[in-house]
Amino acid sequence: MPAIREYHAHVYFDASTIEQARQLCEKSTEMFQIDMGRVHERPVGPHPMWSCQLKFDPPVFGDITPWLALNRNGLVIFIHPDTGDVIKDHTNHAIWMGQMMELDLSALV
Repeated sequence: MPAIREYHAHVYFDASTIEQARQLCEKSTEMFQIDMGRVHERPVGPHPMWSCQLKFDPPVFGDITPWLALNRNGLVIFIHPDTGDVIKDHTNHAIWMGQMMELDLSALV
């Protein structure tokens, strides 16, 4: 089994839910002391929607994942590990909360 270096949770939003997403991301950084990336108001990389990335270490996974599930209030969240195999991390190893979306995997190669 490959080692998981860290996890990324991508919170997806649009113009009508940007403040909701920002509040969720900021609250998660306060509660779990994790890293929050920029709030992208356009699709970035393989992501089909606007998004914000939360980055956290494996020991935090068991605490933040249920919290995100219970507090996402309809936002779609895409979680994946970082094992070094970027394609598998974004496909076979991925977890979706809410509607699954198609990623642009060509952005990863």
